[in-house]
Amino acid sequence: MAHLFSKYAIKNLELKNRLVMAPMCMFCAPETGKVTDFHIMHYAARALGGTALITVEATAVSPEGRISENDLGIWSDDFIPGLQKIADAIHDYGSKAAVQLGHAGRKSRVKGIELEAPSAIAFDEKSAVPKEMTNEDIQDTVEEFKEAAARAGKAGFDMIQLHAAHGYLLSEFLSPLTNKRSDEYGGNPENRVRILGDVLDAVKSVWKDKPIEVRVSADDYAKGGNTAEDIALMLNIVKHKGIDSVNVSTGGTVNVIPKAFPGYQIPCAKIIKERTGLPVAAGGLIVSAKEANDVIAADGIEQVYVGRELLRNPYFALNAAKELKADIEVPTQYMRAFI
Repeated sequence: MAHLFSKYAIKNLELKNRLVMAPMCMFCAPETGKVTDFHIMHYAARALGGTALITVEATAVSPEGRISENDLGIWSDDFIPGLQKIADAIHDYGSKAAVQLGHAGRKSRVKGIELEAPSAIAFDEKSAVPKEMTNEDIQDTVEEFKEAAARAGKAGFDMIQLHAAHGYLLSEFLSPLTNKRSDEYGGNPENRVRILGDVLDAVKSVWKDKPIEVRVSADDYAKGGNTAEDIALMLNIVKHKGIDSVNVSTGGTVNVIPKAFPGYQIPCAKIIKERTGLPVAAGGLIVSAKEANDVIAADGIEQVYVGRELLRNPYFALNAAKELKADIEVPTQYMRAFI
């Protein structure tokens, strides 16, 4: 049975299958952060290829929150028309559209800005030491996420993903390796997850009935860092604030490269699911139809996200359905190839 192609609902969002396009930075927006024709074509192609949920790359809630000078932005209303073109194109080709809202924190590579982080600790010896954020800075950032969520709604997105993974700002607050604060935003897990709770409250106030997903790094791969059990504990503290799904990734908090292999992050996703009771999306170098189907069928995960393979093959979903003999709707123009 092709479990991968069973329908699935996150809150009130109906999805035609369990495949998700992972958010992947394209680093090709002009310095203004505006959408280009490439972005529209890129995301529309994966929708045409049958992936049910397309997650648009990290989209910065503030200019200093960009990972690079060529990231997409959502820090003013000027970005709404371009982002709406992406959402509309995804919808036109039969898929649902999510957008990842993020702030790079100490890992921003934008020139001429002052880096911000929970603590004044550089990412590595080549990186600048960030400014330790004041309480006022934190509240300003929470407001930026709220305003970005409102704009995402106006642009027509179906879901928001909050980027609390890979060592970017929200992730930096979660990890004891990067958060050495002694105030209400640092120290124990309840304090370290406080900013995520604040962001959830703020986003929820403008996002209303649409689903919110949180992306986390469930393993810091470093002594003294977070494990999947730690992340589950913190998610349990704030899940009542409106987390509808957890996208489970790993790493990026500190400069350690994990040993990666197909499905290497699935065990962490299973721990998050078991300990929080929340639906999860899992992945990690998934490249075949069988691997993707097994994540759903054998591991009991709700969704599987695919990244690099969708860059190589925008039609991964259609090909997977053919291989798994799933009965799906194929674009009329491509029908002869999938009979």
